[in-house]
Amino acid sequence: MQAWLEFVVKRLVSRPDEVTVTPVAQGGTTHYELRVAPSDVGKLVGKHGATIKALRTLLQVGSVKQGCRCTVDIVEGPSAV
Repeated sequence: MQAWLEFVVKRLVSRPDEVTVTPVAQGGTTHYELRVAPSDVGKLVGKHGATIKALRTLLQVGSVKQGCRCTVDIVEGPSAV
């Protein structure tokens, strides 16, 4: 799921080299922390949150098909890696 999420997000933003996806396992669910350039956050959220809602929905459907649970959050600030 992480590779798919990176693939999609890198094609949505203007600065794909600044995209980082960090998986955090917590209570049977994998939370993906998504970091992008500050200027790309708006593109990722979309009008009224439509783009991020669509990404979350597709990620949830794909993860259920694989037998796991996943969520995605946009995290502001420098990368932890």
